[in-house]
Amino acid sequence: MDQTHPLTTTAFELPGYRIVKSFGVVRGIIVRSRSIIGNFGAHIQSLFGGNISLYTSLCERARDEAFSQMLSHGGALGANAVIGVRYDATEIAPGISEVLCYGTAVLVEPQRN
Repeated sequence: MDQTHPLTTTAFELPGYRIVKSFGVVRGIIVRSRSIIGNFGAHIQSLFGGNISLYTSLCERARDEAFSQMLSHGGALGANAVIGVRYDATEIAPGISEVLCYGTAVLVEPQRN
């Protein structure tokens, strides 16, 4: 499946499509750590308040990679869509976080009117 595939949703159905087959749960998981330099820069940003862009960018990259892995997993099974997409994140150890993206891989076809 292509990373920009439009047939991914947090909902459990896709308007205009019908589910033909379900392949079950697919997932992508990334474990990230913050570097000493990144932590130092983020601490400086935190002194001024507001968005800490170094952490925002780290989190966004981790979510994007987990999402891409999930799509690849679905594509390998023969799916052309993923429904019920969710994210979860857990701190495994200080400074080390896991980001999980998961959903149900399905084969869909356009509904006939």
